[in-house]
Amino acid sequence: MAVALDSSSLVTVYGGSGFVGRHVVQNLAKTGCRMRIAVRRPDLAGHLQPLGDVGQIHAVQANLRYPDSVRAAAEDADAVVNLVGILFEQGRQKFKTVHAEGADAVARAAREAGAKALVHLSSIGADPQSRAGYARTKAAGEQAVRDGFPEAVILRASVIFGPEDDFMNRFGAMARMLPALPLIGGGKTRFQPVFVCDVAEAVRASLDGRAKPGAIYELGGPEVASFRELMKKVLHHVDRRRPLISLPFWLAKLEAAFLQLLPKPILTVDQVRMLQSDNVVSDAAAAEGRTLAGLGIEPTPMDAVVPGYLERFRARGQFSAYRL
Repeated sequence: MAVALDSSSLVTVYGGSGFVGRHVVQNLAKTGCRMRIAVRRPDLAGHLQPLGDVGQIHAVQANLRYPDSVRAAAEDADAVVNLVGILFEQGRQKFKTVHAEGADAVARAAREAGAKALVHLSSIGADPQSRAGYARTKAAGEQAVRDGFPEAVILRASVIFGPEDDFMNRFGAMARMLPALPLIGGGKTRFQPVFVCDVAEAVRASLDGRAKPGAIYELGGPEVASFRELMKKVLHHVDRRRPLISLPFWLAKLEAAFLQLLPKPILTVDQVRMLQSDNVVSDAAAAEGRTLAGLGIEPTPMDAVVPGYLERFRARGQFSAYRL
């Protein structure tokens, strides 16, 4: 059901202070709707305030591990958006707890609050049969959302790029520091990177009636590229020459077993398992119009955005074009 996105409506956004969240909040702020940003640390969400008018954006405390806080954050909301997700497990933040049980708590809270719409951000590759815990729990979360709020719109995104991303920036930093870049599995895995602002617009489209209730949309950019091609693109944009070394999956898993012990893992075994499957929009979704184009959104190409934020990894940063 569509929601009138104006000053009369209230939208609760779970996980609104993260990378994708800040762009969703900025997009929705343009409609004039009031927003309640549900996050674990409201004191760290002050950067969202300038994105809207005075009093339009209000951060509240909520943790998906505590259903009572989730219900309180959804109270009286006209629409609910769930953007919460983790890339690796750490402490009490487990895939099952956040992706599956957390999604279930949000869906139930939205239903109990009488919300007209629910948008749930998932990932391409979500599969209950996957060997990767990330993909399995993403699928479980989708099922929980469909059970608790059948009219919910689920958005499955490919790798998301943008100025604050943890993908292109990560490899840009590696190109600056390492003598070579690894190509896990030979770099054959295919991706369809999608611009974060396009994802934000898809969230808005799902709230204002452009999406089919209860449908699953797959969000990918205009180009499909292999891991190897993406690494070459990164090296081009950072203006550095680095050899690309193929790393078999078994060896990558062995290294990841140690790397995942770091406070902020560079690579985990679960992520290597995810790399064993392509991350692109399915033929079925494309044929049925369950894509960005189906929402009336023209996908943004990587080359229109990525060079601008990867230039900081060049030898002389933004001044690399000038001869000294």
